[in-house]
Amino acid sequence: MKLWILAGAAGMILSNCKQPKMKVENHTYGNYHDVVISHIALNLTVDFKSKTLAGQVSLNINNVGKVNEIILDHKNMVIEKTSVDGKDVAFQIGNSDPVLGAPLTIPITQESKIVTVQYKTLPDAEALQWLSPEQTHDKKQPFLFSQSQAILARTWIPLMDAPAIRFTYEATIHVPKNLMAMMSAQNPTELNAEGVYKFAQNKPIPSYLMAIAVGDVQFKNLGRNTGVYAEPGMLDKSVWEFESMQSMVDSAEALYGPYAWGRYDVLVLPPSFPFGGMENPVLTFATPTIIAGDRSLVSLVAHELAHSWSGNLVTNETWNDFWLNEGFTVYFEQRIMEKIYGHNYAEMLTALSRGELQHTVDDMMADPKQKEDTKLFLNLDGRNPDDGVTDIAYEKGRFFLRSIENVVGREKWDAFIVNYFKTFAFKTNTTARFIDYLETNLISQNPDWKNKINYKEWIYEVGLPKNCESIQSVELQKVDSAISAYKTNWDAKAMHTEKYTTHHWLYLLRNLPELDVNKMKSLDEKFGFTKSRNAEIQCDWYQLCVKYNYESAFPAMKIFLCSVGRRKFLMPLYKGLVKTEKGKHFAMDIFKEAEPSYHAVAANSIRELMGM
Repeated sequence: MKLWILAGAAGMILSNCKQPKMKVENHTYGNYHDVVISHIALNLTVDFKSKTLAGQVSLNINNVGKVNEIILDHKNMVIEKTSVDGKDVAFQIGNSDPVLGAPLTIPITQESKIVTVQYKTLPDAEALQWLSPEQTHDKKQPFLFSQSQAILARTWIPLMDAPAIRFTYEATIHVPKNLMAMMSAQNPTELNAEGVYKFAQNKPIPSYLMAIAVGDVQFKNLGRNTGVYAEPGMLDKSVWEFESMQSMVDSAEALYGPYAWGRYDVLVLPPSFPFGGMENPVLTFATPTIIAGDRSLVSLVAHELAHSWSGNLVTNETWNDFWLNEGFTVYFEQRIMEKIYGHNYAEMLTALSRGELQHTVDDMMADPKQKEDTKLFLNLDGRNPDDGVTDIAYEKGRFFLRSIENVVGREKWDAFIVNYFKTFAFKTNTTARFIDYLETNLISQNPDWKNKINYKEWIYEVGLPKNCESIQSVELQKVDSAISAYKTNWDAKAMHTEKYTTHHWLYLLRNLPELDVNKMKSLDEKFGFTKSRNAEIQCDWYQLCVKYNYESAFPAMKIFLCSVGRRKFLMPLYKGLVKTEKGKHFAMDIFKEAEPSYHAVAANSIRELMGM
């Protein structure tokens, strides 16, 4: 059915003629080749009672294609009226797709400059999570945060929602007077007495980096251009944990050029945040699960900081090119960690990741439906781009870039990356363009390098190439010795684990021999894994508990699954539980209780896993 609505009128005109199928390119209905959006302005009111954002967005446009309409993405929201250059116009809403939402078509002329949409989000907008006070750390005030990646910006702003489209933005956000608003822009550091916050992002960004958060938070400065926001009860812990953040920024600039975004701050969110972090420009959103009390998990901050260059500065043009964002970022993260904490520490992290990558590739290669997704360059056309969020983009991408370094040497590779970021700054890039740039600016220097780098196999073939290196870690060799000692007589007391960090423990848990319930009990009595408050260790330990049916830990595992929202921790545990009928019933009971505290990104993944 085709629906034309007369803006500002009480009635509507309906036509029963069959609606033509809308063109979809790069996961957007938007006709961005014809109509260029250069700037957007938001004016929104945050209503915690109704769980809605209400107001308007104005889009500055240039009708380069001289077309008679602009097509925007929107999903699960109420469009109240539209106007062009101040004059109300009718708009058309097309058929809705469960992933893409529906096209919003607005008539324009060749001279049109500003398109305005007045709208209201719905309480179940997928990008937005509305938390009650009980769901926050301090349990005193409600909290709102967004997660727009990959194509969820369209659930809270009508726009063209694809990474190929970059724009600047400004915003006026009205919130309750006792709460602070923050965005992926220059942010306040104190409460506004009127509850009205104004933002400006003067650097062009893609839609997936549009972000908003509102809550009872405070700010502390950490250095020259770094700081942290958190709920009052989490602030001091967060400040201590992120002590090295300014050093990370300084180290990153020394490696690959000036930081382009002014400040680099981190907002520690409530536990339901579905990812480790989100690289929103100026303000990284971070999970509280990295507040481990020993600064052992701050590589996540290094990762999100690295995105300020790879992703935010140089952006994948399509989600098929997602590895360009994440592969470069993980490689850059590794270099930051090496610069601050030393070679041995960085190689320990890299060795752990190499093991995770091999596990992911083995699982995906064994599944005919996933085998093709072990390529770096993906085919996500007609699919949810979230299907590409695997270790392939992150870790296979990193090891590909690391293999290039091994061939050409670090000095030439670093020079290449510096120039790459300069060349494509505030632009998008594709895999094909990257290959052209690689051949022209690096491989051309030595004819032998092309075969050694072997980029076609890395990018376009399934699995891992033969030249995907194995990593030898001095630190993890200590753990291997401890495991060998344990295997001699199955006595946990034989393992020497002094000065173990989180990463030593993770390697130990992932490389233990076959166990049974009695051996699990012995390990638990010795090391207290079930009582751990380190989310990384908890996740790996509880996976073993599921595998070996160590039911003594199940109550603690349930508490864990109900108190964290990070998909990295949720999915392997639910995946393990659903393998047995008893485990699936247990998992469904937990999900029923925990679902209200999960972000839609995590909840949808779990529903799909359990066939709900």
